[in-house]
Amino acid sequence: MLLLVLSAFLLSWAVVAFDIVHHTGPSAPYFDAPSQDRIPVETPAGCTVDQAAYIVRHGARFPEPGSSTGWQQLYTKLQNNTYSASGPLAFISSWQLPVDDIPHEPLFLTSIGALEAFSFGVELRNRYGFTQGGDNITIWTAGQQRVVDTATYFARGYLSQGNYLSNITENRANLIMQPDSVNYTFANSLTPSAACPLYESGDTSSVATTFRASYQPQIANRLNQYLDGLTLNATDIGVMQDLCGFETSLNGNSQWCDVFEDEEWLDYEYADDLNYYYGSGPGNPFSATVGFPWVKAVSELFALGPNETTPGGNIIPPPLLMGFTHDNNLPPIISALGLWNTSVSDSVYPLSLTAPDPRRKFRSSYIVAFRGYVALERLACTTTPANTTVFHLANTTPDPVPTEVFVRVRVNRAPVVIPGCTSGPGSTCPLADFTQYVQTTRAAAAGDFVQMCGLQNISNATSDATFFTVADPESLQTVVPLNYVVGMTNT
Repeated sequence: MLLLVLSAFLLSWAVVAFDIVHHTGPSAPYFDAPSQDRIPVETPAGCTVDQAAYIVRHGARFPEPGSSTGWQQLYTKLQNNTYSASGPLAFISSWQLPVDDIPHEPLFLTSIGALEAFSFGVELRNRYGFTQGGDNITIWTAGQQRVVDTATYFARGYLSQGNYLSNITENRANLIMQPDSVNYTFANSLTPSAACPLYESGDTSSVATTFRASYQPQIANRLNQYLDGLTLNATDIGVMQDLCGFETSLNGNSQWCDVFEDEEWLDYEYADDLNYYYGSGPGNPFSATVGFPWVKAVSELFALGPNETTPGGNIIPPPLLMGFTHDNNLPPIISALGLWNTSVSDSVYPLSLTAPDPRRKFRSSYIVAFRGYVALERLACTTTPANTTVFHLANTTPDPVPTEVFVRVRVNRAPVVIPGCTSGPGSTCPLADFTQYVQTTRAAAAGDFVQMCGLQNISNATSDATFFTVADPESLQTVVPLNYVVGMTNT
């Protein structure tokens, strides 16, 4: 009995154990977000996903040049001074920069980022079973190299099964590459905020800087007791905490993670929450505006069903709609869907500028970690009771089973309820209700892209995302799985 009690205690402790990397916001390697609405992650019994849409951040990358400079400055400070260090800082004199080729690595995908993308391709191929052996798939990607590389590795993971070497037209991924962060694509983009001139005026993410100033000096003071001959400041603390998530991805080194206490990580995470909530999320009044075109396009395709296209389209999109982009393009999707910005308690939102509320659901770590995503799934669910006896007559095809169609949202795998629409299996939303919710409630909240962004005087400005069904042939790039490129020229 004592052993059973001890086992139960250890199991419960493992469930609630504090995982530092899960609180490092946009520098975290991918992890499945915990359930926030107590909904099982599995597809509800009797249901099959027949269409899904994902908008995905690129995989783990090296730091941007500005951050890389901060790392180099910290390294120089630690190397060019004479001091003694003890306790959690005892390792710093031997710490080496995790970037070993500065001209080529900052901004670009890491090997872990490539693995994240490849594994994701394998995961979704197995999860949905949409693509039969040999079939091709179309994938959309913003044009920066780390995003294209993520889409490419995803495609190779998705396609890497079977042997199709004898037919060079099968088992291919057609990448549709879109201009990245430009102002002339308007709403028809995977980076639409760059094409909304007024979007920046709604960005008040500087509140995160103010919040950081409320805790970083105290951390510096605490850590300075372990140093003699060297003094850390608030800027050093920011760089050191950033290194935790990044270096875990780069080389598996988690020493920087162990320097800080749990409460200090919660403050660090909240600063990122403020940055995204008020920068590109619900706290920016233009966030829903720039996220809505993607949501509307997906809802229209879900209403049509798989393997259909909208009038005027020149391609039929696959059942799996994959779009790869950057971190700041995910919170607008949350805003457009009306998620994570309401509560039974009015005190939770908008997020406090000074006091983190543990009840909040908007957490940057749960959405913009490397390879983070927002997904919509269309579920066909049988209306036949589970205990029904099924009779099969040899050599005949059974009549179609009656089904109803529902929609649900996943954020980093965790199901998230659609506000006011949870009557379906597993708290899903009936498709007709979801379509109405998008076309009325969310359309009114988002407003028209052209009008809201002040683009009325630009003749070719558009409020619609049509890239899923209308493709420019010049944007296509063919990707093949890895077994094609060993000893061969990639096409």
